[in-house]
Amino acid sequence: MKASITPNKTLAAARLRSLLRKAAVLVFWLLVWQAAYLAVDRELYLPGPLAVLLRLAELVRLKAFWVDTLHSVVRVAEGFALSMALAVLLGVLSGLSGFVHTLLSPLVTAIKATPVMSFIMIALFWFSSGQVPVFVCFLMCFPIVWTPMVEGIRNVDGQLLEMSRMFRVHLRVRIRRLYIPSLLPFFTPACLNALGFGWKVGVAAEVLSHPARSIGSHLYEAKAYLDSAELFAWTVVVIALSMGFEKLFAYLIRRLPAGKREVLRPDA
Repeated sequence: MKASITPNKTLAAARLRSLLRKAAVLVFWLLVWQAAYLAVDRELYLPGPLAVLLRLAELVRLKAFWVDTLHSVVRVAEGFALSMALAVLLGVLSGLSGFVHTLLSPLVTAIKATPVMSFIMIALFWFSSGQVPVFVCFLMCFPIVWTPMVEGIRNVDGQLLEMSRMFRVHLRVRIRRLYIPSLLPFFTPACLNALGFGWKVGVAAEVLSHPARSIGSHLYEAKAYLDSAELFAWTVVVIALSMGFEKLFAYLIRRLPAGKREVLRPDA
C-alpha cells in the first residue's frame, strides 16, 4: 500500500516544487519591472506592473476584447496551419529529391534573408488588411518548418532503407516505421518555434495593415494615444497567447492516441 502511495506523493511534491519555482521566477521579474518603473519614474515610458494589470482587468471585461482577440487568433492559426502543411509536404519532397531541394533552396534563403517589414509592405499591395497577417505568418513560418523536415528525411537510416527495399517492404510500413520516427524529433520543436514566431510576425502585420478587428490595431491605437499602460496590457495578451498555444500544441503532441504514439516513437 505504501509502495503505491509513495510515488504519487513524490510526483505531487515534484510538481509543487516546480510550481513554486515558476512562481518565484515570476515574482522576481515583476519586482525587477517595478524597480525599473520606479527608477524611470515616467509612466509614459514604462508603466508599472500594477497599472498594466489594472488596465488588463478592464479590457477583459469588454466584449470587444474577446472578439478582437479571437480574430487575431484565427489569422495566426490560418497562417500557421497553411505554413505547416506546405512546409511539411515540400520539406519531405526536398529531403527525398535533390532536384526539389535545389529548386526550393533559393526561395527559402530569400525568405530568411528578407526583413519581415518588407514582406508586410509588399503584402499591403496584394491583399486586404485582414489577409496581410495570414500571408506574412504563413511566409515567415515556412522556412522554420521546411528546413527541419529536410533534415529529418535525410536523417533516416540509409541501411534500414536499403534493407526495406531489398525485402520489398510496403511503402506504408516504411513511412510508419522509418520516416515518421525520424521526422518527429525535428517536427515538434520546429512547429513550436514557428508558432511562437508566427504570433510575433502576425501581430506586427496587424499593426501595419490595421484590420478592423485585431490585437495589432489596439497596439497601434495605444501608441498613437500615448497610452503606455494599454500598450503593455495588449503586449501581455500577445505573450500569453503565444505561450498558451505553444503549450497546447506540445500537449496535443503528447496526447496522441496510444496507437499513433507507438508508431511515432523512434524505437517503435
